[in-house]
Amino acid sequence: MTFAETMKAKAKALQKALVLPEGTEPRTVAAARLIVDQHLASHVTLLGKVDAVAAVAAQHNISLAGIQVIDPEQSPLRQAYADEYYQLRKHKGMTEQEAYEGIASVLRWGAMMVRKQDAHAMVAGAENTTGNVLLASFTIIKTKPGIKSASSCFVMATDKKDLGTNGSFIFADCATIPEPTAEQLAEIAEEAAESCRMYLGAEPVVALLSYSTKGSAKGPLVDKVTAALQLLQAKRPDIQCDGELQLDAAIIPSVGKSKAPGSTVAGRANVLVFPDLQAGNIGYKLVQRLAGAEAFGPILQGFARPVSDLSRGCSIEDIVVTSAITLAQAGA
Repeated sequence: MTFAETMKAKAKALQKALVLPEGTEPRTVAAARLIVDQHLASHVTLLGKVDAVAAVAAQHNISLAGIQVIDPEQSPLRQAYADEYYQLRKHKGMTEQEAYEGIASVLRWGAMMVRKQDAHAMVAGAENTTGNVLLASFTIIKTKPGIKSASSCFVMATDKKDLGTNGSFIFADCATIPEPTAEQLAEIAEEAAESCRMYLGAEPVVALLSYSTKGSAKGPLVDKVTAALQLLQAKRPDIQCDGELQLDAAIIPSVGKSKAPGSTVAGRANVLVFPDLQAGNIGYKLVQRLAGAEAFGPILQGFARPVSDLSRGCSIEDIVVTSAITLAQAGA
């Protein structure tokens, strides 16, 4: 099975509830129909004014049978959700009235559904920016205990079956934190290791990447990577990790043996942690476009409950697969 098929099978077996906040976005409505028809969720909720959602569905000949539509402004849960939102934000000076008004935002409402387990996963971003999706998630869902910064990863599926895990890798962070500190880089690596277990079904072998391998170059950029490694090793001695490693030393056995003899990671890595967002974003797109790899993501990691961000250029099938990935997280 392909990665997408595997995630769909997991979602179908788990039967968790999904909320899609962008209920008047045509691709999202079409994806909701497919998710229901493919039995990937126990139930699917679209958010938005009921008449507006129905109009989009009718315009595109999409049946809403079996799909729940909620208008946050009219929901009987609005006061309860507003009260919870107020408790989360009153330390920032938010008033009860501001909470009541603010919770009607579809992104905040969707995040609150996940927080309160009225849904198990949220997928958005077809028409909202990553920043808006992250802000609602940070504010309401929050990060896991012990994790300060949420990040992202991509599952990269290549035809190089002798590398990574049968040709697949976790790349992180490629979409979220522009210039991570050493502490953030360690958290990215920690969460990427968990993503490896979740999505590749393999024990993580984590390489913290750099332009240097084991002191071959020196400078503050290298120092940050080695500091992140030390933090990760201290916090999670159960994770097999090493750095700083150049990309070829991380994934090619012969190069790893030559450049980093004695390393248990060099030449074997299936998790690649990039030193900053520029490197990560460029790296995944190079592998996708030049090597013809399939790129699944960005998958958000580090949140207390499952949430995913979409590219605004996403296809209907992208929404379906991302929803399956996010629903699979709900079973962890």
